[in-house]
Amino acid sequence: MIFNRVASFCRKVLNQNDKAPHKQEVALQVIPREDHGISRSDISENALKVLYRLHKAGYQAYLVGGGVRDILLDQQPKDFDVATNATPEEIKNLFRNCRLIGRRFRLAHILFGRDVVEVATLRGHHAEEGDNTTAAQSKQGMLLRDNVYGTIEEDAERRDFTVNALYYDISDFSVRDFVGGMDDLEDRIIRLIGDPETRYREDPVRMLRAVRFAVKLEMDIEQDTAQPIEDLAHLLRDIPAARLYEESLKLLQSGQGLATYRMLRDYGLFEQLFPLIGEHFTEDKSSQCEQMLELVLDATDKRMANDQRINPAFLFAAMLWYPLTTRAEEIAFNSGLSYYDAFMISANDILDEQVRSTAIPRRFTAMIRDIWQNQMRLTRRTGKRAFKLLEQPKFRASFDLLEMRAELEGDDVKELASWWHVFQNADRVKKQKMVQIVNQTGGAPAKKKRRRPPRKKPRKPAQRTEE
Repeated sequence: MIFNRVASFCRKVLNQNDKAPHKQEVALQVIPREDHGISRSDISENALKVLYRLHKAGYQAYLVGGGVRDILLDQQPKDFDVATNATPEEIKNLFRNCRLIGRRFRLAHILFGRDVVEVATLRGHHAEEGDNTTAAQSKQGMLLRDNVYGTIEEDAERRDFTVNALYYDISDFSVRDFVGGMDDLEDRIIRLIGDPETRYREDPVRMLRAVRFAVKLEMDIEQDTAQPIEDLAHLLRDIPAARLYEESLKLLQSGQGLATYRMLRDYGLFEQLFPLIGEHFTEDKSSQCEQMLELVLDATDKRMANDQRINPAFLFAAMLWYPLTTRAEEIAFNSGLSYYDAFMISANDILDEQVRSTAIPRRFTAMIRDIWQNQMRLTRRTGKRAFKLLEQPKFRASFDLLEMRAELEGDDVKELASWWHVFQNADRVKKQKMVQIVNQTGGAPAKKKRRRPPRKKPRKPAQRTEE
């Protein structure tokens, strides 16, 4: 690795004097099969099929990105991406099970049942004056279209982070490294390729990816890569809400959601995704909203660790609960409406505002409303209401939110959560007795009657006998 260290140092020196946005010095290192830890047994069978067919057809074919990175880190890759010099149309002609997608980046998806292997054509640099049907940028520098094809060297410079720009060549089983990715893997550093500010302006989502990779891979964000993030965080507001929704799931449902949230907040990124929650941020992180975030993200991480199912609707319902109740109280106070009416208006307002930032799908917003509304219903246990609520599909998620609220709010909410915990696990007879007590107290918590000691009858005074 001594040669690699020298080459890496030379690249860093050259880059400091290079002001062009993508002109990072390319110095190819070819790591032969015997000097790296990637084996074909680590690669999915379907990805190998794609690589071999492209290679046999005379095209260059490389496994690239997270698949290469994770194998080198002795981790299990989530998916496998392929890069090739074949155009999307040539790929489609080669694979009958191919579907072309995307306008901003033209990609080929090779379908093997539920398994999808993504194939991208090697990208090149943009000409100063080119056809805007293949490449286009906004005034702020964001890439709107990017279908310029090039060589593997150009493709390496166009990738986001050095650790994602390693190419496993199926022709000789070597790893090709153009930007010092192997060194950064060893040093556990997340480093952008090229000028950080320019690269973030091209695609602001790279700021979120930097945080996600740093947490996931237990790495540090390199100083120059981290420096512009806080100042450029506002650029995320220009990203389509649907894309930010997908990114938010990757960030918060990755198994390291709590650590990711904390780092996002450090860089001023979290409030760009959830501006309503950002309004509740305090310096000492003591608000109920902030405490709920810690609770629900910690619980989500534990469920991921135990391979339990994660429901995005519950996560968002918990995260937005205190912005909802705060808004409801304000509406009720200012309008004179009942709290229930204000609560329902607030629920619609909060969701309408949130989907402008992260486009939560309708199937989840409907579930979020149900979970929220059930917080009101959980307080009404008289008659048959408790039995009917227990049969609702959203009861379990609603009860879980109630328990989290109980940890933060205590008192009546804690007592209510305790009642429902006993009720749902009780037999039919005990359930009926519990409801009877509620009926007698009008829904208020039952109080134990203190037994008074029986009154002692006053002694009759002894009759005097007159002499």
